[in-house]
Amino acid sequence: MRQNSLPVAVVLMLCVSVGGAFCQVPQDTVIYKLLEIDGRERTVLTLDFSKVGKPGSVELFAPLFHLPQVSQGRTGTCWAFAATSFLESELKRLSRGEIKLSEMYTVYYEYVEKARRFVREKGDSHFAQGSELNAVIERMKQYGAVPASAYPGRKEGQEQHDHSKLEREMRDYLQFVRSQQLWDEEQVIAYIKMTLNKYQGEPPTLVTVAKKRMTPKEYLANELRLPLDAYVSVMSTKSEPFYTKAEYKVPDNWWHCKDYYNVPLDEFYQALKTALARGYTIALAADTSEPGKSGEEDVAIVPTFDVPPGFINQDAREFRIYNRTTTDDHAIHAVGYQRLGEHDWFLIKDSGSSAFRGQHKGYFFFRDDYVRLKVLVFMVHKDAIPELMAKFQ
Repeated sequence: MRQNSLPVAVVLMLCVSVGGAFCQVPQDTVIYKLLEIDGRERTVLTLDFSKVGKPGSVELFAPLFHLPQVSQGRTGTCWAFAATSFLESELKRLSRGEIKLSEMYTVYYEYVEKARRFVREKGDSHFAQGSELNAVIERMKQYGAVPASAYPGRKEGQEQHDHSKLEREMRDYLQFVRSQQLWDEEQVIAYIKMTLNKYQGEPPTLVTVAKKRMTPKEYLANELRLPLDAYVSVMSTKSEPFYTKAEYKVPDNWWHCKDYYNVPLDEFYQALKTALARGYTIALAADTSEPGKSGEEDVAIVPTFDVPPGFINQDAREFRIYNRTTTDDHAIHAVGYQRLGEHDWFLIKDSGSSAFRGQHKGYFFFRDDYVRLKVLVFMVHKDAIPELMAKFQ
């Protein structure tokens, strides 16, 4: 530490002593709490949320259209649930109707394409359940889409999705492929599909909609008519030049997509609010493994013992990305925004298990500080943010 720098604790004391605006912020205190999570008792670090003036209801947000919440079960496929929910809202906004799409149809072919790249890269490619929001766009372009009723993606009688055995079986097989140097793409893909069929069921090659038989690609092109090329992904990181497109460097971007628009944090945050105010929902990728996020309380904030709100800026965000206290671990769907009291609040539709523990099943309330510090990427229709897009032309 340089001699002319001051520790945060000293800055806090100075602020209090001079009666600055910063000291008006209530200070959060660390507490440990015993919680039952997924059937197991765990002691977690958290805070007293009774002192947080959170929204009282979902209705306060006048939510934009979205279909009812769906649990992703015991899977790491939040990216598919969030992006599919987002595209379902887009279908309604574009006057295509209220259509429930199959998340697992996309997931099936995402696994296939991950395995294909694994072979082509001779094992030097990430294979896991996670992916990114724009993977749904890419798989739809490649394989089309189907209604949820045509492909539930789980065995008959199975109450929830569970990919723990499925992933383990596929990963073990691919590790065997690598150890034996068995780089026969056709053979590997055939085995992966056989494994997927065992756990998820075989996806349909034809669907019937309004008494018409069509392929999934025909269903996408003729019935859904989604403008897939109009959806853009935006990030905010100092590791790449602002106002350029670059790679989003996280493991779940397994195909190393470089189509992310990189912008300063203030513009990133303003674009989120602007899009929602204009009637566009947004898919988000975020860090959700934080003490200020509580499923029991339906809320996500940044406690002052992490970083005081006045210190949340581009550099505080970047520091946490760099040291991996901020990681890309969950995808969600923003369906509303309101200014309530002294804070912006965002209504989040969430498929993860923690979202179903509180009073508002399948929802979270994200406060402005959490969004600025912990939301890493968003995907939206480019018409929602023309001012931002113009800076890249």
